[in-house]
Amino acid sequence: MRNGEDLEGFDGEASSASMISAASSPYQPTTEPVSQRRGLGGLRCDLDYLRGTLGKMKVAEVVLALTAFICIETIMECSPCEGLYFFEFVSCSALVVTGALLLLFSLNLHTRIPQINWNLTDLVNTGLSTFFFFIASVVLAALNHKTGAEIAAVVFGFLAMAVYAVNTYLAVRKWRVTSRQQSSRQSSDYIRARTESREVVHRPEIQRLDA
Repeated sequence: MRNGEDLEGFDGEASSASMISAASSPYQPTTEPVSQRRGLGGLRCDLDYLRGTLGKMKVAEVVLALTAFICIETIMECSPCEGLYFFEFVSCSALVVTGALLLLFSLNLHTRIPQINWNLTDLVNTGLSTFFFFIASVVLAALNHKTGAEIAAVVFGFLAMAVYAVNTYLAVRKWRVTSRQQSSRQSSDYIRARTESREVVHRPEIQRLDA
């Protein structure tokens, strides 16, 4: 039988072995706070963007495009129907694209795809939506039967065009500022690289040490 000292030594060895195995185990308990692990894949709603000017305008564009699309869908008869079909296509396309951009920006999903120039993408979307909403609203106003749904669709079409126009102006300003910052950063990096290369050329002892 083991005496008390042997048992104590055995327990000590067992505890040491368990500590070593626990330290070497890949299944370690994480010390990350619970609040940081919540959410779907780390998604986080950017409330600052939604409260800002661009976020509010994106929400307004989605609401106006959706309302215009609903109004045009309630029309049962048309003759001719080309203006109605064109307005339907424009409002639906603007709703889908703008809604997708709003989702990307509000959840910061665009930061996971830095290869795309999102400022330029938003500028192109707002510019095209402004142009096509203007054309579609003018055509529908000229080729309608003065029904309530058609008049409402024309009104919301022009409202959407106005909001998209303001958003286009703001997107142009933001794109210019971002492009200016990137060009200045690239020029400063180029100047720094040229300065470092000149220092190496004028100090041959650095080259000898590197060799």
